[in-house]
Amino acid sequence: MSLGFLFGCSSINPKVYSENQPKMDIRQYLNGKLEAHGILQDRSGKMIKSFYVTMTGTWNGNSGKLEEHFTFSDGKKDQRVWEINFTDDNNFTAKAHDTVGIARGQQYGNAFKMDYVLKIDVDGKKYDINLVDWIYLVDQKTAINVSQMTKFGFNVGTLTISFKKL
Repeated sequence: MSLGFLFGCSSINPKVYSENQPKMDIRQYLNGKLEAHGILQDRSGKMIKSFYVTMTGTWNGNSGKLEEHFTFSDGKKDQRVWEINFTDDNNFTAKAHDTVGIARGQQYGNAFKMDYVLKIDVDGKKYDINLVDWIYLVDQKTAINVSQMTKFGFNVGTLTISFKKL
């Protein structure tokens, strides 16, 4: 899972989900062990690869760490560790080794949005890709993530991920 991202474009304000239930607080949902399954699609919608992620989140008040371990359908493995800090109950920042700058996020109702730039390796070449992550809590154990990936304002791909809290 790629939780977080800056400079993304999305016209929907997360506050529109304020009344939606169940209420998501990522300090609770991303605490402990989770697993996820996802797909990566190119800009035309063609699935490029699938992946499985194991995650462990730990929190100390408003500061947390989320460790992600990815296994892709092509056999590649990757990992990311997010450092997350809340400034109030709705707003937070996040950083990982492959983010460019600071990710900015908000949570309201059953929704979570994070905008960031991720440095992505494609065949040995690094690209800065803008991501907008939207995660929607379906029930207390299940969340769905849709991430739009853009470069110079053009869609370059979509990530869709289903999370399960263990």
